[in-house]
Parts: sequence; structure tokens; C-alpha cells
Amino acid sequence: MLDDLDRRILRQFQAAPDISVAELAERCAVTAASCWRRLEKMESHGVIIGQETVVDWQALGFAVEVSLRITLDKTQTNAFDLFIRSAREVPEILEIQTFLGRVDVRLSVIARDMAHYQLVYRQRILTLPHISDIEALMHVAQIKTDESLPI
Repeated sequence: MLDDLDRRILRQFQAAPDISVAELAERCAVTAASCWRRLEKMESHGVIIGQETVVDWQALGFAVEVSLRITLDKTQTNAFDLFIRSAREVPEILEIQTFLGRVDVRLSVIARDMAHYQLVYRQRILTLPHISDIEALMHVAQIKTDESLPI
């Protein structure tokens, strides 16, 4: 599906997503028009699904991150759908992942401090529907975070 030039463009684009198409084309030794067409083609085929701004939540005063592993009461009809719909409404939840296995859902939750986390946990998390078990894992350090693919 991707040829060598597409891979070269993607490697450079992942390394510096904020550069102009002209600069990207120069780094890949192609014309700007060719580079732009290839980027457009990769977007239309779903290879590139968008660009986003990454905000450092710690710089905004959020010092606590907790992963919550949740098991749902699956005897309840639509437990997953109702839980996820409600969890999406909690602004302190940054990420929702679903799994097959003993754990059904993992939530990544941020808070300003432990008092704020306790408030979020008691008033927003524990009130989510169909929770049968919950385990909290306090984040200590982020060792690696990288969205770049080995292309």
C-alpha cells in the first residue's frame, strides 16, 4: 500500500508534524506538490487520521494521574454502553479503553492533587453505572510515551 517515498514522508512527518509541506518536501527530496498529493492520499485512505495539539496537563496544575481498572456487572443489559456514555461526561477522565478479559475498562484520570482526586473518585467515578469492581493504580513516572510508528 505504501511505497518507499510514502514511508519517508511519514517518517519525517511523524518527527516534525508542525513543519510546512514545503519543508517536508525538501527533507524528502520531492516537490511540494508531490508531497502534498501523497499526504492527501494517505489522509483519504485513513493512514493519517489527523493532527492534534498535545497539552501538558501537569503544566496546567494537574499533579496526579491514576489508572482505574474496572470490571462491570455484565449481567446488566447495555452495561458497557451506559458506563462508557457516563464516563465520557467526566472531564477528569483523559482516556477510556475497553478490554476482553477480567478487566473490562481502564480509565486514565487526572486531578490537581490527592484531595481533588478523592473528590473526583467519590463524586464522579463511583457514581458511574454498573461497576462491580475497581482497582486504582497510582502513576509514579512515565517512562516512555511515543506515538511514532517504526515506518
